[in-house]
Amino acid sequence: MKKGMRALFTAAVVAMSSGMAFAQPPEGTYEHGWDWHGGWSGMFFGSLMMIVFVAVVVALVALAVRWIGGAHGGAHPGGPGTKSSIHIVEERFARGEIDKEEFEERRRALRE
Repeated sequence: MKKGMRALFTAAVVAMSSGMAFAQPPEGTYEHGWDWHGGWSGMFFGSLMMIVFVAVVVALVALAVRWIGGAHGGAHPGGPGTKSSIHIVEERFARGEIDKEEFEERRRALRE
């Protein structure tokens, strides 16, 4: 497992487990049963927090996918497997697609 992926996984586990500590109400707060102590505001903020939580999870998944796959979908320009312009001109000359004069002219233009 990569170092960055391990850190992301650890952060996700800590973020999820820290919320569990607040899941149980402290003793003595609900003496009156299942009353709506928060009224409509509790219902509104509860829904809002659920939307925020889902948005954060989706953003984390999107960032993780982008980080794992790279910013260019796995194709890294200039990375391994890509050819330089001079290399392409040399291959075309070797295949006979261009003559010596055109090869020299293009190579000179690319080196400037």
